[in-house]
Amino acid sequence: MTVAGKIEGRHYRTGQPVTVWLENGRISRICHNESFPEDLPWIAPGMVDLQINGYCGIDFNTLPLTEEAVHEVTRSIAALGVTSYYPTVITNSGEEIEKLVGVIASACSNDPFTDSCIAGIHVEGPFISPLDGARGAHNASFVTAPDLEWVERWQKSANGKIRIITMSPEWDNAAEFIRSCVQMGIIVSIGHTAASAEQIREAVAAGATMCTHLGNGAAQMIPRHPNFLWEQLACDELFPCAIADGFHLPESVLKVFLKVKPQELMIVSDAVYLSGMEPGRYETHIGGSVVLTPEGRLHIADNPQTLAGSAQMLPFNIEHLVRTGLCEASLAWEMASTRPSAFMGLETAPGLKENAPADLVVYKWNGDLLDIQQVYKDGSQVLDQHG
Repeated sequence: MTVAGKIEGRHYRTGQPVTVWLENGRISRICHNESFPEDLPWIAPGMVDLQINGYCGIDFNTLPLTEEAVHEVTRSIAALGVTSYYPTVITNSGEEIEKLVGVIASACSNDPFTDSCIAGIHVEGPFISPLDGARGAHNASFVTAPDLEWVERWQKSANGKIRIITMSPEWDNAAEFIRSCVQMGIIVSIGHTAASAEQIREAVAAGATMCTHLGNGAAQMIPRHPNFLWEQLACDELFPCAIADGFHLPESVLKVFLKVKPQELMIVSDAVYLSGMEPGRYETHIGGSVVLTPEGRLHIADNPQTLAGSAQMLPFNIEHLVRTGLCEASLAWEMASTRPSAFMGLETAPGLKENAPADLVVYKWNGDLLDIQQVYKDGSQVLDQHG
């Protein structure tokens, strides 16, 4: 429940009833309350998604992409409680990537709200493994060795907004490429890889700090040990991302990730443009005929055992972690909000604290489902389901 300038609810971490005062887009005060109604909602920091390929039929990877479409996706995503995100452009020709990141950057330049929500652009590929399995659904014809000249062209077109590049360190020039990207202020993430343990270590020494959807984008058969999964988990410098929707990784794998990387693990949606659509059969430009089930699983129509991407957003991932008892709700929320925010050096990293930006979500739990009721971006309300 809200009044102009304040929000009342339970602190997402402590459960303590609080009044959060908002002023000039920031949290000016947090006061603890002695009495409160039983149905008081929860208040938490806005979610931060490091990897979104599209939403509600709009694909960041298909031309023509319009600025208006980027604005529409941004507002739709914000209404889910995702107040900062990184639109993700995957493996394509250099020219196509250049055009796509340019449209996203222009959309930011021409709309303050979009600019405030898009914290950067994530380019996933084309410098990934050319091998089947590790390459995933990325188009093999566009996979290539790391090329810094292309990155410089993309970054110019993106007005400097490229903040993450996913690549595989199995290429001969990987270490040099990683060092150059880091010098440009770009986070280098290891993903879609068949790299050896030694190549993983060399990538980390060169400055790679993140793992893209660890456990996915990998061949079905890999050496027992050593292998790139063990090595990434063993590297203290690496912060892994995981798709925790219940379809991409077994609970046992997520449990291990949580134990090995208790302070570093982050969750991402990696949602494709069919996320937010009604269940049914769809024709796609990458996977061909696919099926989105009522449960939220996206698979190849002719092979139900093969996933065709992720179709669920971060709230769904939080629900899965809580429903399965893998972690407490507060930790699941932080893996989707303050952790990625801090990792990327965003101003929102403090979360629900005084002087932090007022990117906030007000919600309730209906059983094991999240009911997002209100969302604030920079102190302005962008969603009010009960106002």
